[in-house]
Amino acid sequence: MPIPFRYWRVAEPAPDAYVRLFPDLHPLVVQVLYNRKLSDPAVVADFLSGHFAPDDPFLLRGMEQAVARLRRAIGAQEPIAVYGDFDADGVTATALLVVTLRALGGQVLPYIPHRVDEGYGLHCEALSELAAQGVRVVVTVDCGVRSLDEVAHARRLGMDVIVTDHHQPGARLPEALAVIDPRQPGCSYPYPHLAGVGLAYKLAQALLRTSDPTLPVRTPDLQEEDLLDLVALGTVADLAPLTGENRALVIRGLQRINTHPRPGVEALVRQAGLRAGSVNATVIGYVLGPRLNAAGRIAHADIAYRLLTAEEPTEAEMLAQQLDELNRERQRRTLEAYERAREMLLARSGDLSLLFLADADLPSGVAGLVASRLAEEFYRPAVIVERGEDESRGSARSIPEFHITRALDACADLLIRHGGHAAAGGFTCRTHNLPELQERLQSLAVGELGGRELSPCLHADAEVHLREMDWRLGSELQRLQPFGEGNAEPLFVSRNVEVRYCRAVGADGVHLKMLLSDGRVVWDSIAFRQGEWADKLPDRVDVAYHLQFNEWNGERRLQLNVQDIRPAGWEEDFA
Repeated sequence: MPIPFRYWRVAEPAPDAYVRLFPDLHPLVVQVLYNRKLSDPAVVADFLSGHFAPDDPFLLRGMEQAVARLRRAIGAQEPIAVYGDFDADGVTATALLVVTLRALGGQVLPYIPHRVDEGYGLHCEALSELAAQGVRVVVTVDCGVRSLDEVAHARRLGMDVIVTDHHQPGARLPEALAVIDPRQPGCSYPYPHLAGVGLAYKLAQALLRTSDPTLPVRTPDLQEEDLLDLVALGTVADLAPLTGENRALVIRGLQRINTHPRPGVEALVRQAGLRAGSVNATVIGYVLGPRLNAAGRIAHADIAYRLLTAEEPTEAEMLAQQLDELNRERQRRTLEAYERAREMLLARSGDLSLLFLADADLPSGVAGLVASRLAEEFYRPAVIVERGEDESRGSARSIPEFHITRALDACADLLIRHGGHAAAGGFTCRTHNLPELQERLQSLAVGELGGRELSPCLHADAEVHLREMDWRLGSELQRLQPFGEGNAEPLFVSRNVEVRYCRAVGADGVHLKMLLSDGRVVWDSIAFRQGEWADKLPDRVDVAYHLQFNEWNGERRLQLNVQDIRPAGWEEDFA
């Protein structure tokens, strides 16, 4: 199975009339904004400032019922359970809502299921246990919208359930007291892409903004802004689009992390070897988020939850160190499992429109990471299953051309539970159903993808000369942050540049260090995971790259972060 070639697609130049609307901005920044389909000057101003309006949590369907029931529970001192998920989004959402409810005087129990022993979502056994502990209200975060049977079970136990979930609902909604999900029918909330922690924050906002003198709810020593660090961590780690309200929340959350971090976040940053005040979305995505996720993957997500809610620095340092050790173990297990899965898949023949592998020896907790790496490398939907004796749990990652959760919906009769969104999904099924599940998913993939030439595409914002890269542009590009899903870091293409110097660097020479020139300027350049070019790089190349700041020993410099390299003059068909 060959590794697909990456196409380069360079955006069409912005019309002169559009460029003239923004005389104070660098022309290449204007081009990037045009590529993001930000056509109105007022919208551009909001984007650059991180402003989003309206900010009314009560626009979410079900919010009024949820707030009324929770405040009644707080006033009557009824035990409330916050039922979360074991990934970074679910853990931050759980921490956020527990902190809020306790600040209001509530009796709150956090519950995060074990990834291996229980799996994703609500479970009847856990709900029965909570009911036995006297819980009368259950609030789900980052789960529950497809848990019809489990919500019905909770109701039979005498518990009211409030579902907050950002995943795509099924054909029916659970019969909960309230369902808060902007994707549900009849919800007119203006931004549908909030992460699970974003919806938990909206519920917290509504609780903090509601005043009812008839209820003995104490005035909390808690402000909405105090919660935004958790929102930023969970939103970025969950790969939610950094557009609209998410962008506004993450900008404010990053400010909070860098200026007033809670003890757990401060310890997490320090343990990762980061400089205080240097956290951005990239750092969350590649450094902090994986550490939070490692707890649920290797041990129990309760470790990450306790870190985020820790009040004493000593406890926070101990927990941050545990997460660092778990993350190293997660990296080791993921690499071993990925190499094993890759070898097994490469040995197969026939149509591979969808990669499917069920393995009893797969280390617990890393299936999604392995699926993600395979989908990225081979540009095919990938389903990796931890095969159990009676039940098996799978994680799926996909490509833009194939909606993986719709595919799982089409196989719902074979699944115990499932959920997700277009790019990622998860499921639990009876092990004896795996062969039919594989056959059906691959058949669906062949029907949608078969016969198509599938290759990833690098979307470049502009083709430029290297001399157009400068400090002014670098500084203005920073205003477009945070970069991530839905707001990709600007990518530029320069052709026929001279390679003045190159060598492999890093462990095992996995990266490539270069000096690139267009005859007038020379740029320090780094190409991560492209060290194989070191012995075969021609004198002239075409490069696709980000313009970035690099800080080393207190010195701040510009450099090119090269994403792809081609010999100059390569014959190409842009997809």
